[in-house]
Amino acid sequence: MLIALLQIIFTFSQQNFSGKIVDEDRNSMNAVLVFNSTKNIKTYSNISGYYSIEAQENDEIRFIKEGFYRIDKIVKQETFNSQTDIQLVRAETLIQEVKIGYKPLGNLTKDSKNLDDSKKVASLKSSINDYMKSELNEPLPKSEVPKSFQGHNFYEGQVDVIKVLGAAIGLIKKATGTKITTPNYVETQDFLAKVKTDVDLSMFKKYGMSEERIDHFLAYAEKVNHLSKKYRKDFNAATILSELQTAFAEYSKLNKLGD
Repeated sequence: MLIALLQIIFTFSQQNFSGKIVDEDRNSMNAVLVFNSTKNIKTYSNISGYYSIEAQENDEIRFIKEGFYRIDKIVKQETFNSQTDIQLVRAETLIQEVKIGYKPLGNLTKDSKNLDDSKKVASLKSSINDYMKSELNEPLPKSEVPKSFQGHNFYEGQVDVIKVLGAAIGLIKKATGTKITTPNYVETQDFLAKVKTDVDLSMFKKYGMSEERIDHFLAYAEKVNHLSKKYRKDFNAATILSELQTAFAEYSKLNKLGD
């Protein structure tokens, strides 16, 4: 009796969370890291995109692939009865700005005019630089009142406290001001995870959006509005929700909800 009971407990405690992983074009994705952060165990999807990992109810499963936004799933009891398919969204890649110079048209008259203008500008800049570097032939007059007509300066030799405080405040503001920078992959994933826990996303569930669809929408909003770049260092739940609502209006036009 005791052995049978232990076998039943072991069977239910060793359930597997499984499914298939695809990209935005529904192509199967292999070598995706599937990590059970609750149990600290991991596996990878196979060549057909299928995965299976040991899990229990309420375990957190993470799907991680370089170049794609991470997806986090909380295991529900009903998910053991069917497979859970995951769709990863490709992360944006910043491309450096490429400046294209003048492209010759093959028209000698137009091309020569364009080149002539460039030479004139270069010559003008050179002349200005030479002038600015040259020494003045005569000293410039100073616009000030002669000392013989000035009253006694009671502040002479003393420190201007107001100016010192003003300079100090300016340095503090400069040092503590939030600087907007481009996040790396890990920072972006941490930001999206914080959005799911700290921002009220209940309005999106009213449209029949599942957890997986909400993950897909958040990845879309991040890609379009660069949310992590703007708000990961200055997190404001109300402002972020407003941006998500704006992005949702366009997202709902591009995607059928309730599928």
